[in-house]
Amino acid sequence: QVQLVESGGGLVQAGGSLRLSCAASGRTFNRYAMGWFRQAPGKDRDFLAAISWSGGRTYYADSVKGRFTISRDNAKNTVYLEMNSLKPEDTAVYYCAAANTFSSASYQHEYDYWGQGTQVTVSS
Repeated sequence: QVQLVESGGGLVQAGGSLRLSCAASGRTFNRYAMGWFRQAPGKDRDFLAAISWSGGRTYYADSVKGRFTISRDNAKNTVYLEMNSLKPEDTAVYYCAAANTFSSASYQHEYDYWGQGTQVTVSS
């Protein structure tokens, strides 16, 4: 069992930056690949980024490539999402998720555990 708690969301002006954190419980964190997703009001939840258990591989959605960076610190049981050049359309609830394995980083059904989400609001 893995429990995930996101933090770091908030209100930021367009062009600004935020770093989200996702703290995981359990001693098997380093066995899981981790992903970040977001859901805007009235829209489906979308894949943003993922990172392998070792941190050696990262995956990004085209919409955030070059602006967002995923990283992890297995010693701290934490995965991060650094978000730069934020836009109003980045406003959403951001979720982290853990996958024992996945055939594709963007396949939400392959993630085993999900956090409750943290709100990010970008003002224009």
